[in-house]
Amino acid sequence: MRRLEKLAAIALLLVGFASCNLFDKRDKALLKTVDATLDFCVQQSISMAESLKDSVTLLPKTINRNGELETCNSAWWVSGFFPGQLWYMYEYSKDDKLKQWAKTYSQRVANQQFTTDNHDVGFMIFCSFGNGYRITKNEDYLPVLRNAANSLSTRFNDTIGCIRSWDKADWNCQWQYPVIIDNMMNLELLMWSSKQFSQPWLADIAKSHATTTLKNHFRPDGSSFHVVSYDTITGIVEKKQTSQGYSDSSAWARGQAWALYGYTMMFRETGDQAYLDIARKIAAFILNHPNLPDDKIPYWDFNAPDIPNTKRDASAGAIMCSAFIELSQITKGKDSKRYFETAEMQLRSLCSDAYLAKLGENCNFILKHSVGHFPNKSEVDVPLTYADYYFVEALMRYRQLK
Repeated sequence: MRRLEKLAAIALLLVGFASCNLFDKRDKALLKTVDATLDFCVQQSISMAESLKDSVTLLPKTINRNGELETCNSAWWVSGFFPGQLWYMYEYSKDDKLKQWAKTYSQRVANQQFTTDNHDVGFMIFCSFGNGYRITKNEDYLPVLRNAANSLSTRFNDTIGCIRSWDKADWNCQWQYPVIIDNMMNLELLMWSSKQFSQPWLADIAKSHATTTLKNHFRPDGSSFHVVSYDTITGIVEKKQTSQGYSDSSAWARGQAWALYGYTMMFRETGDQAYLDIARKIAAFILNHPNLPDDKIPYWDFNAPDIPNTKRDASAGAIMCSAFIELSQITKGKDSKRYFETAEMQLRSLCSDAYLAKLGENCNFILKHSVGHFPNKSEVDVPLTYADYYFVEALMRYRQLK
C-alpha cells in the first residue's frame, strides 16, 4: 500500500511539473509576442509622429471614410492619448527620439490644463503629462497637472455629487445635468493630484462622484447605463439612457470597459471595498455574458440585435484588457486567475493579424476594428487613438508583471 501511495504521489508530482512546464512555455510564448508587438508599436508610433511633424497643433484621431488620416486639435477629447502612447513607447524603448516626440506632442495639449467646459481634461492631461511626469519626474509638468485637476474640479456639483460630463449646448439641451460612465476615467487625475499637491478636497470630489455613479448608473446584473442625468434643483435622477449603445436598456461595450477600469482604479486609490465589489460585478457581467466572443474582444454592444454579424470594438477590448490585468493583481483565488487569463486571451487576440495592423499601414495606427459611435454611423470599424493607448498600456502592464 505504501508503495502505491508513493507511486501516486510521484505521478501527481510529475503531472504538476508537466503543467508548470506547459504554462511556462505558454507564458514565454506570449511574452515573446508582447515584446515583438511593442517593437512594432515603437516603429508605428515614430511613423505617426513624423507624419504630423510639420504641424504644431494636430494630433491623430482616426481614419476617415476615404481611408485617410483624420486629425484633431487639442480641444477634442482624444487629444491626450497619442502623447501618452509616445511616453509608454519611450518607457519601453529608452529611445531618446521617442522622448523628444512625447515632449513635443504633450505640449500640443498643454493649453487644455485650463479647460472647464468639459470633463475630458483628465484624458487630455493625465494621459500625456501624467505619464510624462511618472516616467521622467520632470517638475515642469507639475503645474500643468495641478491646473488640470483644479479645472476639472470646477465641474463638480455638491447637490448632485458628481462632475458634469457635457454642457447643454453639446447635446441640444437633452439633459439637465448629464453624467456619463466615461467620466470615471477622469477621476484618476483628481486622486493623484490630491496626494501630490496636498489637496484632499480633490479626492473628496472623486469619491463622491464614484459613489454617486455606483448608486445610479448600474443595473442589478452589473451592467451600466451610458448617461444618467440629474435634476439640477433636487439632485434626483431624471433620465437613464445609453446614447452610444444600441438602446437605453443595452450594455454598450466601451461603457462597460470604462466602468471596469474606473472602479478598479478607484479601489486601488482608496481601498474602498464597495469599489472593488462593483468592479468584480462588472467583470462577472462581461465574462459570463453569452455574447462575449471566444477571443474576448466584444461586439460594440453586448445586446446588438445582429450578433454575430456586427462589428467588434477593439477599443473596448483593449480597455478591458488593461483593467483585467490590474484587477487580477488586487484579487485572489479563482477570480484573480480568471481575470488574468482573460487578459492574456485578449492580448493574444489583439496581437494577432485579426486586429493588429501591418507596419506602415492603417495610417500608422496600431489596432484595427474599433467602433466610436455606431448609432450615429461615426467611426465604425476604424482605428481609434484611444484603442492604441490602452492596448499599449495593457502590453506594458503585462510585461512589467512578467
